[in-house]
Amino acid sequence: MEAKMTKKVKYLILGAGPSGLSLATRLQQLGETSFLVLEKENEAGGLCRSKEVDGSSLDIGGGHFLDVRKKNIVDYLFDFLPAHEWNQFDRISKIRINKSEIDYPYEANIWQLSIDNQIRHLVSIMNSGSNRGEAVPRHFKEWITWKLGDVIAKDYMLPYNLKMFSGIDLNELGTSWLYKLPNVSFEEILRSCLNKEPYGHLPAHAQFYYPKQYGYGEVFKRMGNFIGNKLVLNASVKTINVDTRTVNNEIQAEKIITTIPWQEIMDNKSIPNNIKNNIVQLKYTSVDIAYQPQTSETDSFWTYFPDKNLPYHRVLYRHNFIEGARGYWEEINSNRLTTKHDVINHNKYAYPINTRQKPEVIKNILTWAKSKSIIGLGRWGEWIHMNSDVAVEKGLSLAESLVSN
Repeated sequence: MEAKMTKKVKYLILGAGPSGLSLATRLQQLGETSFLVLEKENEAGGLCRSKEVDGSSLDIGGGHFLDVRKKNIVDYLFDFLPAHEWNQFDRISKIRINKSEIDYPYEANIWQLSIDNQIRHLVSIMNSGSNRGEAVPRHFKEWITWKLGDVIAKDYMLPYNLKMFSGIDLNELGTSWLYKLPNVSFEEILRSCLNKEPYGHLPAHAQFYYPKQYGYGEVFKRMGNFIGNKLVLNASVKTINVDTRTVNNEIQAEKIITTIPWQEIMDNKSIPNNIKNNIVQLKYTSVDIAYQPQTSETDSFWTYFPDKNLPYHRVLYRHNFIEGARGYWEEINSNRLTTKHDVINHNKYAYPINTRQKPEVIKNILTWAKSKSIIGLGRWGEWIHMNSDVAVEKGLSLAESLVSN
C-alpha cells in the first residue's frame, strides 16, 4: 500500500476566527502563499459567526461589534465588507438593577438613580478602601469592594460576575486584569449627581459599526472567501506531533499558529505531562445563546442583568441595530441554563477566565510552545479576553512580523 504523502507548508494556522483569519488574509496580501487554515466548523468566523434566525441575522457566539477607534483595523475590515455596507451607532447600553435601569457604565450614571440611592452610593464610594488609601487586597471580591465601594460591589459587580463565571469561586479570579476598571472619584460622582450628567471616559464601543444587512460574521465569512482553498473547513485537529509540527498525520509546517483552545490539542502524546498539567489549569466559561421572538420596548442595544434570579446575564436587542429585525437574544452561562430556553447555539469556549494562576500558567505554555515553533495567538492562543478588533490587530501584527523575519 502506498504511503500517504504529507503536505508541507510554511505556516499552519489552527482556527478561522478573527485572529486566524486576519493573520491568513494579511499573509496572502503580503505575498506569502505557503499557508493553510484549519477550521473545525463548516464556516469561518469563530465566536463571530452569524446565522439567520426568524428572518434576520443573529450572532451565535454572542454580541460582537466593530469599535470605531482603531481606524487601521476598521479600514482593513472595510476592504472585505465595504464601508457602505455598515451602519455606525452611538452606543446605548443599560444595566437593569433593583427594578431600575441606568446607562452603562454604572459608576458614571449614578445620577440617574433615586436621590436616596444616590446618597447610598456616595457614602459607600467615600468610604471605599481605594478612596481611603487602604492597602490593595489580593482577592477578587475584596478588591472589587475596595475599588468601587460596597454598594456597587453588592448590587452590581459581584452578582454580575457570579452569573458570568457561574461554577467558579470568584476569589479564584485574579486582579491583574482589572486595571481596565476606572478610578471611582467621590468628588467627580458627587459633581455628576449635582449636575445630572455622566462623568469619566467613554466605554469600549462608545461608537461602533454593525453590518446593515448581515450579522457581524459576514465580514469574517468574506475573509475566509478571500483566502479560497487555503481555508479547510470541517477540519478538527485530531492529532498533533509537536516535535515535527505535523497535524492529523497529513500537514507538516515550519511554524504552527494556534488560535484554538489549548484543551483541544492537549490529549496528544507528544505534549509533555507538565504542559498538560498547565493546560488543565486554564479555566473558561461556556455560554448558550437563546432567542426570543418578541420585540422589547427599549432603545438599548444591549442590557446587563446582575439579578441572580434571572438565568441570563446580557440581552441584545437586535431590532435596534439590524435593519428589519425583530426579537432579541439572551446570553446565558451554560451552568445556569434552564429547559425553558430555545437555545440557538452552545459555545463551549466563550470566555477565558483570568484566574490567579493564569499568568504563570499561560507563560509556561507559551514558552514551551515557542521552543517547538508553535505560536499562541488571539483570545484562546494567548488566553486573554479581547474584543474582535484587538484580535484582528494581533493577527495583522503577527503576519507583518513573520514576513519581515
